[in-house]
Amino acid sequence: MTYAAIKGWGKCMPPAILSNDDLATFLETNDEWITTRTGMKERRVSHVDVSELAHIACAEALAVAGKTALDVDMIVFGSTTFDEQCPNSASNVQRLLGATNAACMDVNTACTSGMYSLSVATAMIKSGAINSALIIGAEVISKVMDWSNRDVAVLFGDGAAALYLEASDEKSGVLGESLGCFGESRDILAVRGLGVKYANKDHILGHTWWNFLGQDIFKKAVAGMAQACDKTLEKLEMNNDDINLVVPHQANLRIIDSLAKKLKTPKDKVFVNIEKYGNMSAATALVALVEAIEEGQINAGDNVLMPAFGGGLTWSAHMLHFPEKPESSAKAEESLPPCEKSGLTLVEEIIQSKQSAE
Repeated sequence: MTYAAIKGWGKCMPPAILSNDDLATFLETNDEWITTRTGMKERRVSHVDVSELAHIACAEALAVAGKTALDVDMIVFGSTTFDEQCPNSASNVQRLLGATNAACMDVNTACTSGMYSLSVATAMIKSGAINSALIIGAEVISKVMDWSNRDVAVLFGDGAAALYLEASDEKSGVLGESLGCFGESRDILAVRGLGVKYANKDHILGHTWWNFLGQDIFKKAVAGMAQACDKTLEKLEMNNDDINLVVPHQANLRIIDSLAKKLKTPKDKVFVNIEKYGNMSAATALVALVEAIEEGQINAGDNVLMPAFGGGLTWSAHMLHFPEKPESSAKAEESLPPCEKSGLTLVEEIIQSKQSAE
C-alpha cells in the first residue's frame, strides 16, 4: 500500500504583531474581555500577499525534506484570501519557488482549507497520479477584515504553513480522515462582499461585512469536529487510547476545551497556540502541527488527530501517523522582505485605504 509520508514542514509568520491592547485603541474592547472569551492575546498582520507567505512556508518545508522545488509534482493551496480569483494563487507559489514541474490547484473550504488540501494531495499520491506534493494553508485576512466589527476583528490573524508529502511504502502520513459540511447552516459564518455575486453593483469588492453568530457557530463547531473524530476513529478501528496528541483548529479556546471534553482527552494531550496567533483560518491547524513538531511534542510512532471546522460549515478530522520522530534543523535561504511597521499601523492603513475608496 502506498502512503503519503510527511517529509517536510514549515511555517511563515508575518513579523508585525497586533495585540489585544492595540485592538482596544479603535474598538470597544480590552485585553481581559478578549482573553477570557477567546484565549487570544495577539495575532499577526501581513505586509505581503498570501502567496508570498505561502512561498516561504513551502521553502521551509522543502529545506526540512532535503528537496528542491523541481522535486514537487503538485502544489495544493488552501485559503479563502487568494491573491486573485484567476489565475490561481498556487501558480504564483510555483513561480516564486521555481517549481516548474508542479501542477497547481487552489482549494477553498474556509478554515478547513489546509486540511482538505492535505486530503486532496494524499489521495493523488495514493492513487499514483503524483509522487510528491506541497500542501499549503495560508491566509491574509487582515486585508478583507471588517475592522469595525468587534465580534470578528479580535479573532483573526494572518499566517502560513506548508507540508511536503512524498509517496512511501511505510505506514505514514494520513491514515484516514472524515470530511463533511453543515450546508444548511452556511449563513451563520459568512464573509459578505467577496466574489462575483457582488460585482457590477453599488459595492466596492473587498469591502466586507460578516455574518458571525457566535453561539450557533460554537455548537456546530464542537458537534462537527466531534462527529468527524468519531467517524475517523471508527474507520481506522481505533479508540482514544490510540491518540498520542490532538492538534485542533484554533478558533476559540472554549471550543477547544469543549471538544477535548467530548473526546475525553486530557489537556496535556491537546496542543494549543491560540494565544499567539488567533484564528488564521486555513493556516491555523497546519501552523499548530508545525509548532508541535518544532517543540518536540510528536515522537516516533505517534498518532496525531487533527479536527477542524470552517465556513460552509465544513468540518474534518485527520489521523496522522509519524513512524519516526519528526525533527530537523534545516532552514530555507528565502525570507520575507523586512517590515518596519507595527501591526497596528498596518491595520490603520487598511482602514484608511477603505475609507478613502468609499
